[in-house]
Amino acid sequence: MAVTLTERAAAHVVRYLDKRGHGLGLRLGVTTSGCSGMAYKLEYADVEEPTDSVWESFGVKVFVDAKSLPYLDGTELDYVREGLQEGFKFANPNAKSSCGCGESFAV
Repeated sequence: MAVTLTERAAAHVVRYLDKRGHGLGLRLGVTTSGCSGMAYKLEYADVEEPTDSVWESFGVKVFVDAKSLPYLDGTELDYVREGLQEGFKFANPNAKSSCGCGESFAV
């Protein structure tokens, strides 16, 4: 499987990488926290680590560390606007439940 971005999410990342002036892509991971047990972690990737899995969606590289991959494999990341709020939205087939804000999940 893979971790992918929608076209909207990729365009958002490209805009911010251009503003930032450097970076290889987006790093996606998980940490143990949040109200449901695990929380998503997003940051810019400046280096490719030896244990990273790397995919490309619409010209943007997505880096996932080996520890996070079992929890994120098959995830699609979108960028959505709902009313006055906007942000990344995760479609994670491994999540059995998630909190109301969508930032943490349980497997």
